[in-house]
Amino acid sequence: MAGDLIVGLDVGSRYEAEEIISRLGDSVQYFKIGYQLFYGGDGLTIGRELIRAGKKVFFDLKLLDIDNTVEKGVAAFAETGAAMLTLHAYPKAMAAAVKAAEGSGLCLLGVTVLTSMDEADLAEAGYGMPIEALVARRAQQARDAGMGGIVASAFEAETVRGIVGPDMAIVTPGIRPSGSPAGDQKRVMTPAEALGAGASHLVVARPIVAAPDPRKAAEAILVEMATA
Repeated sequence: MAGDLIVGLDVGSRYEAEEIISRLGDSVQYFKIGYQLFYGGDGLTIGRELIRAGKKVFFDLKLLDIDNTVEKGVAAFAETGAAMLTLHAYPKAMAAAVKAAEGSGLCLLGVTVLTSMDEADLAEAGYGMPIEALVARRAQQARDAGMGGIVASAFEAETVRGIVGPDMAIVTPGIRPSGSPAGDQKRVMTPAEALGAGASHLVVARPIVAAPDPRKAAEAILVEMATA
């Protein structure tokens, strides 16, 4: 399976997002809208416009709140026609989200451990288990809750695939083409490595949106994915 490339629109204004979308043209079909654009650049409107244009939109907002609030928030996103939505992989939150998304086409993704975190970061945050063990626990809980997929580092993708089976999505951020700087990510892989580990969707932001020619950068990644 070649997998899907998701371009992260990690920019702060509507103008910047529309410029990137225009330059990418028909080379990319999937876009991620996270905090920066959603809150600072009219991201919900941009997402709705992309959906109307036939593109797939992944709202990466990592919801976590009391059950009732999560349920209502997820129901609102389901009505937009979005393809994916993230929430932190806590069992009660996931159960509320699955209930709200029932009957829609929204794929709910449980965020396990952020790719910017390493073992020292987990220990400082008070977690008493290594990264792989925590990811495995949350993957199992997401599977049992009926979630559509998992967000995890490509380093844990093989473990997660063994837990969730062949049908759930495994979305991996922290993807860097060969030669690209890691930036603030601590656990990164190339596109080919991530697909080989079991990922189904690869999220790439800076190596594309900050490239002199975003379309050329995206197409190079798509070629690597197709031949992985």
